[in-house]
Amino acid sequence: MGRVLCISSQTVYGPVGNAAAVPALQEMGHEVMALPTVVLSNHPGHGTPAGQTTPAPLLEQMLQTLNGLGAFKRLDAVMTGYFANAHQVLAATRQIAELAKLNQGLHVLVDPVIGDHGKLYVAQEVAAAIRDHLLPLATILTPNLFELTWLAQTDVISSAIQVCGPAHGAGETLVTSIPEGSDRIATLLHFWDNLSSIEHVSIKRQGVPNGTGDFLAGAYLARRLNQPPAMAFEGAMQRLEQAIACSSGQAALNVSRTPSA
Repeated sequence: MGRVLCISSQTVYGPVGNAAAVPALQEMGHEVMALPTVVLSNHPGHGTPAGQTTPAPLLEQMLQTLNGLGAFKRLDAVMTGYFANAHQVLAATRQIAELAKLNQGLHVLVDPVIGDHGKLYVAQEVAAAIRDHLLPLATILTPNLFELTWLAQTDVISSAIQVCGPAHGAGETLVTSIPEGSDRIATLLHFWDNLSSIEHVSIKRQGVPNGTGDFLAGAYLARRLNQPPAMAFEGAMQRLEQAIACSSGQAALNVSRTPSA
C-alpha cells in the first residue's frame, strides 16, 4: 500500500477536508500523514466554529522536521485541500516541490478548495496563490465546476481543463458538480485525450451534508495509487454513492467503511 501526505483542514464534527479524505485513503490500506492547515470544532455549515489556523512558518517547519525524520522517504502521494491564507500555500508549495524531486513518480493531487455556487469562499489572494503556485505541481486536479472555471477564467469546460489541467491538460482532471438537467449532476474525468463521465442525482436533492468533494478526492487517490485512472474513477464514484446513501438526511457525512466498499 502507499504512503500519503495530506495537507488540508481538520474538523472534529462534520467531516470535511482531512476528516473526510483521510478515512477514504485509510480504508484502502494506505498510510496517511495528515497535516492540518486549520483545526475547527465543526464545519461552518453547523454554525460558527471554534478553532485556529496553523501559522505558515509552523506548517513549513513541521514539514521540514518530518522530512528530516525520514517520514517522506518512499512517499507515494501528496494531497492538498483547504488553505487559510496565501502564506500557507507558498510554504506548502516549496516543500512539495522538494518532495517531488526526492520521490520519483510522486502523485500530487491538488483539490483547489476555493469556492462553489458561483462565488469564492476563500480570500482572492488564496485562490490566486493556489492557481499560480500550487497548480503547476499537480499531477491530479479535482476541482468542482466553479473552481475549474474560476481558475481558468473561462466557462468552457474543455478549454478550462486545457488551461488548468496538470501539464496543460496532459494529466488527470476530475471535475465535480456539472449540471445535467434539473436534478442530476455529472462528474467528469479527463485523462490525456480520454473523457469519462458518471451522472447521479444531485446531492442537494438527496439532502447530503458537506464533505462529498473531499471524500471523493481521497477515494480517487486511494484507488489511483494501485489502479489506472478509469478504474479508479469508477471505484471512487461507487464508494461515494455508498457514502451518499448512508448520509442522506443526516447532519454529517458518514465516512465509515461499509462491507461492500
